[in-house]
Amino acid sequence: MYTSIEAFIGDWHHEAETTQKVFDALTDSSLQQMISPDDRSLGRIAWHIVTSTPEMLNEFGIKVDSVSNADSVPSSAKEIADTFRKVSADTIDAVKEQWTNASLSEMKNVFGMDMPGGVMLLMLNKHIIHHRGQISVLMRQAGLRVPGIYGPTREDWSQMGMDAPTI
Repeated sequence: MYTSIEAFIGDWHHEAETTQKVFDALTDSSLQQMISPDDRSLGRIAWHIVTSTPEMLNEFGIKVDSVSNADSVPSSAKEIADTFRKVSADTIDAVKEQWTNASLSEMKNVFGMDMPGGVMLLMLNKHIIHHRGQISVLMRQAGLRVPGIYGPTREDWSQMGMDAPTI
C-alpha cells in the first residue's frame, strides 16, 4: 500500500516507462498475435491497459478523461503507444492534483471491495504489470524483441558479450 503520493508517482514512472518501451516496440502486424482464438490479441491486451487506466482512476474517484473509441482496438501500434503516453501523463497529473497523502488511507468501495486509496493505486500499477507480462510472451511469439523489463533479455545479455542465465 502506498503511504505517499510521491511513492506512487515514483513507482508509476518506472512501470509506465517500462510499459511505454514495450508499446514502442510493437508493430502493426504484431497486434494480431494471439495464443488462441478464445483469448485476447496482443493489441487488445495493450489497448486494455491504455483504456482501463482512466476507467480505474475514475472508479477510484480520480477524475480523468476516458480514452475516445475505447471499444475499438486501433490497428496502429503507434496510436496505442502514443495514447498510453498521454494516459500515463494524465495519471500523474490527476493523482497529484486530486489526492493528498491523506487520501491514501481513506476507505472506498471499488469493484465491490472496501480498500484504502493506497491499495487502489497499488492495484493500478499491478494491473499494468500483469498485462505487460502477457504482452511480452505474445511479442516473442510474434517474433519481436522484448525490451528489458526488470532486467536484461537474452538479446541484452548477448550484446553484453555474455550468455543469458539458464536458470
